[in-house]
Amino acid sequence: METLYTWLIALAVLGFFVVRYWFKHRRKEAEARAAAERGGLFSDGPKSQHPHIHVDNCIGCGTCVKACPEGDVLAVINGKAAIVNGHKCIGHGLCADECPVGAITMVMAAASATADMPRLTSENETSVDNLFIAGELGGLALIKNAVNQGRDCVDVIADRFANAPAVEGRDIFDLVIVGAGPAGISASLRAAEKNLKTITLERDEVGGTVSKYPRQKLVMTSPVEFPLHGKFKKTSLSKEDLLAFWQGIMQRTDLCIKTGELVERVQKDEDGLFSIKSASGLYRARAVILALGRAGTPRKLGVPGEELDHVYYRLIEADHYTHKNILIVGGGDSAVEAAMGLAHQPGNKVTLSYRRGEFMRLKDRNQKRIDEHIKHRKLDVVFNSAPKQFQPGKVILECQDGVREIPNDFVWIFAGGIPPSDFLKAAGIAFGSKDMREEAAALIGVG
Repeated sequence: METLYTWLIALAVLGFFVVRYWFKHRRKEAEARAAAERGGLFSDGPKSQHPHIHVDNCIGCGTCVKACPEGDVLAVINGKAAIVNGHKCIGHGLCADECPVGAITMVMAAASATADMPRLTSENETSVDNLFIAGELGGLALIKNAVNQGRDCVDVIADRFANAPAVEGRDIFDLVIVGAGPAGISASLRAAEKNLKTITLERDEVGGTVSKYPRQKLVMTSPVEFPLHGKFKKTSLSKEDLLAFWQGIMQRTDLCIKTGELVERVQKDEDGLFSIKSASGLYRARAVILALGRAGTPRKLGVPGEELDHVYYRLIEADHYTHKNILIVGGGDSAVEAAMGLAHQPGNKVTLSYRRGEFMRLKDRNQKRIDEHIKHRKLDVVFNSAPKQFQPGKVILECQDGVREIPNDFVWIFAGGIPPSDFLKAAGIAFGSKDMREEAAALIGVG
């Protein structure tokens, strides 16, 4: 009898843990399904590089879910990994690296999600032969991926030219790189390594979009390898760290990088060479890599008073603004980071205006931080609102419950940017990418 009681107690204890695990599993799956439904409402899926999950190979271990730095991009549903918030994915690729059975492949977004993106081959070549796109403009927001893509473009070009007849002409470059951000710098270094005659043209300063980030913004969260330098071993880098590294690269004598050189036009001539027209001259080349930022010109709201001197579209030095009434317009990561940065400066009263009823596309760490700021009243977030008029000393907001007038010294608008689509189309580049998932599946032999 004592043995029976012992077994019953053991079974009861085991049953308790099994039931608790089962309820916890059901709750997590319900939360994942709810997240997937919300993700479907917020967007039509990933916009750039993202994981493609081969469900036949997936064992549902959840390793990929834990590996993602952006939070709830992935979840396990019905025993298989699934994308639940694709719009949050920026292509880290850690999920693919950590998957123990190789069930994840990093691919580009589907054609339906990229009608406004240039059409690219798997080698990052546009519809114009020997005209390539690397980095953010091709859908890669992550610095590590942009660096890799810039390097890979040069590898393709070098292989082609190795078997092609030489082109006569002292003033003809093998390659012109437009843009000196992460992709452009990586491509420049690789071109030097491959002994290609190359010039890199940058309209502003070395660093591209990164140089315009706020001070101390964390810009990289995983190691990256630069040609001619090796692996960058730091796992996290601030804007200043990365720019200092790039300035060191600029001292190399085997690189030709010209800043303050705005490229106005790229076209392919009848002789098969490219003409690259800048504000200061004309360059000719056998190949071109466009390593431009996707944001282009800041998008304006068209609100009366937007032309006033205290209305800005980019924040560089948050600590220069203290004891001010500040309005931030927008609901993305840039807007939220700017609002929190300014809210930490002495005496500032920061209001964030967002046209929707909740934040939808924030990185997980930013969502947690802004929730804490709201909870502790470090700043005021006005959802379902939009600026109606900017005036000296005040802003008029159109809110869900009527018009609201708030004191104001400075305004920052984060409404995204207008991509350089006209520039690309003038170069003859076709738009509307094919679904790169089909190519990835074909390469690894799965359906």
